[in-house]
Amino acid sequence: MSLLILGGTGTLGRQIVRRALDEGFQVKCLVRSFRRSSFLKEWGAELVYGDLKTPETIPLTLVGITAIIDASSSRPSDLDNTTRIDLYSKYIIIEAAKKANIQKYIFFSLLNAYKYPDIPLISMKLKIEKALKESGLNYTIFTLAGFFQGLITQYALPILEKKSVWITESTTTIAYMDTQDIARLTIKSLSVEKSNKCILPLVGSYSWNSLEIIKLCEKLSGQRSRIIKIPVYLLKFTQQFTKLFQWSWNISDRLAFTEVISRGDDFNAIMNDVYDLLNIDIRETVKLDIYMQEYFTKIMKKLKELNKKEVIESTKF
Repeated sequence: MSLLILGGTGTLGRQIVRRALDEGFQVKCLVRSFRRSSFLKEWGAELVYGDLKTPETIPLTLVGITAIIDASSSRPSDLDNTTRIDLYSKYIIIEAAKKANIQKYIFFSLLNAYKYPDIPLISMKLKIEKALKESGLNYTIFTLAGFFQGLITQYALPILEKKSVWITESTTTIAYMDTQDIARLTIKSLSVEKSNKCILPLVGSYSWNSLEIIKLCEKLSGQRSRIIKIPVYLLKFTQQFTKLFQWSWNISDRLAFTEVISRGDDFNAIMNDVYDLLNIDIRETVKLDIYMQEYFTKIMKKLKELNKKEVIESTKF
């Protein structure tokens, strides 16, 4: 089976590429920059040029492809291209996939998205879900909550570097999951016929709020954090203000996620049926506390080695 992976350089996408190659799939990655994507080629993937901002470059990349895994999304730096990348380009890819007789289309959406249809970026996810359902293609839509990897820059690094950790006063809880586990379950679904035309959650085993994650990082690092709480109303005001100017619409759309934060939602789901469907043992997946423990163990070891090296260097004179 040959795969076309969109968003292969992203946090999730690169794990999907690596897993697919490890499982023996032929992998093509749609990329804008061959230089920035060179590590994917070193792993064994074939790089093909395509740009979601110019969707007409996409159909030719589907030649010889069996399945599409779409892990792409716009970046904050894409400014006014958000709708073009996250919506219109996906419509074109779906239509091209139908004409190319693609056997499977995997798309990643957001857990609980149906609760937030008025938020632009989530609304686009819902529209693509609808397009896939009506396409006649075999699809699997995985709904995600959050990645372990994103917590490193948000919480772990600021605490290690003695910088402030910015959080809101919200009670929202999120069942984060390791991107490596998401990648493993995603690739497994390609060989499970019963996953066709399904919407499946992919979340961790426990919902964490911000303060719980901070306390975990403090415990594992042995350092205290400096917490700064941002009032939700301030974020909402900023979102409304940036909406006034066309050049800042992209920022406004992303700040609209404030509505998600402010409701105190629980981004979690029962995963038993998903594990049974994909024949995966839940005990093989990584829990957040174990992931963080391994991260801090590696970091603290490196810091000790660096300190030891500095002591040795200082005694040479």
